[in-house]
Order: sequence, then structure tokens, then C-alpha cells
Amino acid sequence: MRRVVAARNGDLLVFAVNGFLLATWMSRLPDIQSTMRLSPGQLGLLLLAISAGAISGLPIAGRLIHRLGSVRVVRIGAGVSLAGLVFAAIGVSLGWSVPSVMAGLFLFGFGSGIWDVAQNLEGTIIEQALGRSIMPWFHASFSAGTVVGAVTALVVIRLDAGVLAHVAISALVGAVAVAWGTSRFLPATAPSIDPGEHPAANGQRSAWTEPRTLLIGVMVLAAAFTEGTANDWMAVAFVDGHGVSTSMGVLALTVFLVFMTAGRIVGTSVLDRYGRVPVLRALFGCAVVGSLLVIFGSTPLAYVGAAVWGVGASLGFPVGMSAAADDPGRAAMRLSVVATVGYAAFLAGPALVGFIGDHVGVLRALTVVTLVSALALLVVPSARPLSPASDETPA
Repeated sequence: MRRVVAARNGDLLVFAVNGFLLATWMSRLPDIQSTMRLSPGQLGLLLLAISAGAISGLPIAGRLIHRLGSVRVVRIGAGVSLAGLVFAAIGVSLGWSVPSVMAGLFLFGFGSGIWDVAQNLEGTIIEQALGRSIMPWFHASFSAGTVVGAVTALVVIRLDAGVLAHVAISALVGAVAVAWGTSRFLPATAPSIDPGEHPAANGQRSAWTEPRTLLIGVMVLAAAFTEGTANDWMAVAFVDGHGVSTSMGVLALTVFLVFMTAGRIVGTSVLDRYGRVPVLRALFGCAVVGSLLVIFGSTPLAYVGAAVWGVGASLGFPVGMSAAADDPGRAAMRLSVVATVGYAAFLAGPALVGFIGDHVGVLRALTVVTLVSALALLVVPSARPLSPASDETPA
């Protein structure tokens, strides 16, 4: 049991570092936009490089884990991610071209995608070893990492530190933390973890043909869009739309992240008491209300909206992962499908908001979050626990 607890703590740290590095970059976006003189559309394309890299890493992550184990794959993914992030920061600081900075961000996203799959797989292994659901805790740890990253950025920006120094020191701290955390991992040796395994070999249908799995993927896509758009655009929207300072824009992002983290911390007990579907309906409703307050409310109300939006974005992604893994025998393939569909939000979101922002401003462009969250309410029932009689349960 001590080994399992140590592995849990190690994976919590690895999740937190992943979130910390993401927030480190996102918190500097107003400065990066100003330094590189980017329009909202151009900034959206810059962010698109991260998402494109992550999507590119997903298909190979499972095979890498199957061959090398989760420890090595997290370390490889983190190494590539950190190198890409520092490269991008150097490009911003030295005035390189947009394509050069995008190349670094593509590597950042590519490594992060591999890293993310491996850390989530480690989380499922730990869950099985403990015999209880703790996946929301890992995602809460990711959110806590983003909070630490955003708060750290507030201090760094107040000290007038440059983007490169900020990113380089954060990368060094992240590398040390990942090395320590992965040294506590449990071995990922189960043969079912390879999502590249052909289902026909075991007489099983492809997870891509299962309506429930695809609907869960759509729900996760909506949750990822709701969360990712805030991560990418919250600070910029407050600076651009509400006319606040850069540090106050980062404060809005921090408020969002704090309340999303709180939602994930208390989420397990709330889910146990009320069930997935009622809780998810309430939370997507909060995302609708919160985004409307951010967009159309006064500046004080917009900060309240950021908090409500954070709560609304807290559980859709982890609950979707849990719902996809209801049947352990099909968990790996279904998780692969749901993750791939969900990550499409990170690919399309930044460019979509940036394109709309070119025409109506970044703040008004966030209306798309309101629409996506409202539509997500239609597919929430797909997250109901899988019953033994379901035709998606293998015979």
C-alpha cells in the first residue's frame, strides 16, 4: 500500500507540473501579444500550434507506453515539452518570426500530449490498485498547478521580469519535479493498455463505432473547449475587453483556475451523492451563466463570472474519462477515442476564438463558449454508469 500511496503522490506532482507550465505560458500571452504585435487572429494561430502538436502526439502515446512504460514516456514527453517551451520563449525575446515561435510551441504541445496520456494512464493504474475513484484528484492537481503558475506569474510580472527568464526558470523547476515524481510510479505492464491493439483480434467491436463512447467524447470536447478557451483567452479578454491592466487580466485567469480547482477537489463527494448526470447538468449550466457574466457584465461582475465559469468547467473532463473507463476490459480503447475527440477542442478552439475576435473583439468572441456549454447539456446523459446489460459491454 505504501508503494501505491507513493505512486499516487508522484502522479499528483506530475499532473501539477503539467498545469504549472501551461499556466506559465498562458499568463504571459498579453505580453507576448504586445511584444510580437499580434492581432487576435494571429495569436489564435500561435496557440493553434500547441493544440496541433498535442493532437499529433496522441496517436503514438499508447504505443510508446506499451513499449517503454509510463515512467519513460512521461519523462520523454516532459523533455520535449520543456525544450519546445524554452525555444518559443527565446523566439519571443529575440524577435524571431511567428513560424519560428510556432515551431517551439508545436514541440511544447507534442510533448505535452504524450505526457498527458501517460500520466492519465498511471492514474488509472493507481485507481485500480486503490480500489476507488480518485481521478478527479489528479485533475484537481493539474488545476492546482495552473493556479500556482498563474499566481507565480502575477509576482513575476509585478517584478517586471522578462518572458524568457520566467519560462526558463519554470522549466528547470518542472524538470526536477517530473524526475522525482516519476520515480514513484507503478509499472504500467498490463497488456490492455495498448490502444493500438486491433479490437478484432479479440472479437471486439471498435470503440469508434460505439454511440455511447462517441457521445462521451463530444461531452469531453465541450468540457475541454470550455476549460481550454478560458486558459487561452481569459487574461487577454479582460485586458482587451474590460480595459484592465495585464496583471489584473492574469488575476481573472487566476480566479477561474482557483474555482475550477476547488470544484475538482470537492467533486468526488458531490458525484457520489448526486450522480454524474445531475452534477454535470448543473456544472455546464454554471459555465453558461459564468461566461455570460464575463462577456456582458460590468468588470466586477466579470470577475464573479470567471469564478462561476471555473466551477462549471471543473468536472466535465475527468468525469468523461471515468465514464469511458466504466468497463475495465474496454477502458484503454475507449479512453483513446474519448481523448482524441476531446482534444479536437484544443485544436479548433484557439483559432476559432481568434478568428471571431478579429471581427467582434476577444471578449465578445467568448460567446462561443456559452453556446458550446449549452449544447453539451444534450449529451450529458451519455455519462451515466454503464450497466451490465448494455450492448457496449463485451459478452
